[in-house]
Amino acid sequence: MSRRLARQLVIQTLFQIDLAKTDVQEALDQRLAEANLEPKDSRFVRQLVAGVVEHREELDRAINYFAEDWDVQRLAGVDRSILRAAIYELRYAEDTPRKVCANEAVELAKVFGDNNSPKFINGILGSVVSYLEEDERADG
Repeated sequence: MSRRLARQLVIQTLFQIDLAKTDVQEALDQRLAEANLEPKDSRFVRQLVAGVVEHREELDRAINYFAEDWDVQRLAGVDRSILRAAIYELRYAEDTPRKVCANEAVELAKVFGDNNSPKFINGILGSVVSYLEEDERADG
């Protein structure tokens, strides 16, 4: 359950950074002070947030590509935050199985998004996973 809570904090932090334009470190410190995470989960939150912030342009291009007819800036803020975090984790976090990452994102969409969010998130992440797997087969 601690990884799920960690991902929840990641989404909340990214949402705060995106919509309230809060400083990254300030947002992280606020969220982590409110949570009772193990040190390894706090590191996970910091790494995921830092990675999303660092690769935001790349992640937004991926969202624009896979979310046909949707511009990333027109998405609901929570959906945008969930997608950024999940695509980053799918692409860069080698210790998390892709299916787990996608499932966790859909579960977060059920909690924080609207009625359409889980299906929307699932569809985009399914396409991302297929793309990454095809790319790996082509390289391997």
